[in-house]
Amino acid sequence: MTLYIDSSLRACLTLIGLWALIGVAGLLRPMSVGFVGRMLFPLGALCGLALAVVAVTSLGAPPEQAVLKVGLPDLPMHVRRDALASFFLLLLGGSSAGISIFAAGYFRRGEGTAPGLLCLQYHLFLASMGFVLLADDAYAFMVAWETMAVSSYFLVTTQHALGEIRRAGFLYLLIAHVGAIAILLSFGVMQGGSWQFTFDAMRGAHLTPYWATAAFLLALFGFGAKAGLVPLHVWLPEAHPAAPSPVSALMSGAMLKVAVYGVLRATFDLLGKPEWWWGLVLLTIGLFSAVYGVAFAAVQTDMKRLLAWSSIENLGIIFAAVGLGIVFYGVGMDSLAALALIAALYHSLNHAFIKSLLFLGTGAVLHSTGERNLGRLGGLIHRMPWVAWLTLVGALAMAGLPPLNGFVSEWLLLQAFLFAHEVPRTFVNMILPIGAALVALSAALAAYVMVKFFGVIFLGQPRESALARARDAGVLERIGLTWLVLGCISLGLLPTYLIGALRIVVAQFSGAALPRTGAPWWLLAPLAHRQASYSAPIFLIALMSSVVLTVLLVRRLYHYRVRRAPAWDGGFGRLDARMQDTAEGFGQPIRHIFGALFAVKRDLPSAFDPSPRYRVFVSDRIWQWLYVPLGTLVQRTADTLTWVQQGRISAYLTYSFTTLIVLLALML
Repeated sequence: MTLYIDSSLRACLTLIGLWALIGVAGLLRPMSVGFVGRMLFPLGALCGLALAVVAVTSLGAPPEQAVLKVGLPDLPMHVRRDALASFFLLLLGGSSAGISIFAAGYFRRGEGTAPGLLCLQYHLFLASMGFVLLADDAYAFMVAWETMAVSSYFLVTTQHALGEIRRAGFLYLLIAHVGAIAILLSFGVMQGGSWQFTFDAMRGAHLTPYWATAAFLLALFGFGAKAGLVPLHVWLPEAHPAAPSPVSALMSGAMLKVAVYGVLRATFDLLGKPEWWWGLVLLTIGLFSAVYGVAFAAVQTDMKRLLAWSSIENLGIIFAAVGLGIVFYGVGMDSLAALALIAALYHSLNHAFIKSLLFLGTGAVLHSTGERNLGRLGGLIHRMPWVAWLTLVGALAMAGLPPLNGFVSEWLLLQAFLFAHEVPRTFVNMILPIGAALVALSAALAAYVMVKFFGVIFLGQPRESALARARDAGVLERIGLTWLVLGCISLGLLPTYLIGALRIVVAQFSGAALPRTGAPWWLLAPLAHRQASYSAPIFLIALMSSVVLTVLLVRRLYHYRVRRAPAWDGGFGRLDARMQDTAEGFGQPIRHIFGALFAVKRDLPSAFDPSPRYRVFVSDRIWQWLYVPLGTLVQRTADTLTWVQQGRISAYLTYSFTTLIVLLALML
């Protein structure tokens, strides 16, 4: 194959390199908040916007490849841009543009890491994610993957003086490296016994079903650890609250989707035609992660931890869609496979904008109030109207309400699930429709979580007197939030245009084609012969018309007459903030219904306690059942093997020589 580099690939590489240079430029004036925040971060946002433009214009272009003049001797780095990489570059560039503009007004001096060093870590994180999407060999991929992990670790531990944050960063880095080992082993299996490390060689390798399955499971483990799939999710609820809010937005909005990209690349591209039952494995893990994540989100009292658990739920939905697509593809139902994969890609892009918006909204609240505990917030819509109304759009989109974007992708996935009974496999076609019920359950609970999230933070009365000093977000922060809001609205109102582009993406990386229906731009009908359609513009017009008619009717009936009278309080005294629903109160029904998932500890006061306080602590059973015993086993094993570390160079040389001899013997 002739390797060449065209304008789109060159532009992507240039913009990714500019991100890295912007990060290095932060070291020129490392303590200057003005230079870093007012100049470098906006430049990074412009690079993200330009990358999104290049990516969207290259979605339908043929693949481009190149061999870079960087790397090790006789081990250069290969890069490739195809439709799948362009889509995720669009996701990365589009979401990071709003996050970077917000970050330009968010970061301040005295928050742990120096501004210039923070700028370096932030833009290296962006550049490494972009290079992962373009890597076309195992060497380039793993270098970029590890750079992404290390740079994000330093971002998570920005406030490294706090022991809790250092522990969260260590847990994140540990699981990230365990996942990286699994990915590296998966690439080793995909090579099929050859010494070729390029993805082209892996595409041409002829693996037996046994080794192909081993490679898939290793890839699922490695990328699933980065995506936060249960039971590899434990780092995510710890890292997101520890990281600054723009970093949390970037990790949830973009980094988790890089893991989705990795699974799609490995399953459909490098391994070729996947086995249909691989999809059942992925579908089961995804649906369980979705229900598990949203149940834990409903009982959280920390607003960033709530959003972190919500990310686990949404990644579970995405992986469930990918799993369903693999099942359809494996049994030859290409149109339904394409529909499920389009739903996965659409939800990935939706989640990037929605969750970035919500994390940035919580960041504005955290900066203004110094609180992230839901029990100490409330009534902020009066003090922070810009943040409240913009965050409301994200909450409604996350709740899956039309005509916003969150509804479209979930509706597409449900359309695919509704025809799962046609799978020509005994018993499988009976259990697959259960997935539709679990997706609907997750969507309903997600709406419940968003009511709690927005209502407790912004509505009602302030629960603390200090909230009266809260101030709205600055200009740059408002611009970043508005950009993400526009993304949520446009993706919701014009889904046919995006689905038209996603048809090309899915057809190129999987070969599954979704036939065109000839429906007009305002009508979404993914499977015309199935008689299912949805029109976001018509829904919006009907919604606005009903609101206008209601207002006109009320004015006509009352003729602008207003009667004022004191409110009847039912015999109670003056209402105050203590009478409002609390975050714990919202979560109580979920704690009872899904009690088997939670490890609940109650702190009960005694009958003679002069200041009684009732507390409930909800923790993760998987952490107690799996990770605590595993950590104990590792510690005991390390203690047992301490005799190996004798402090003598002769002993260490003996160990090395023995290992070398064993490896040579195995290679013969």
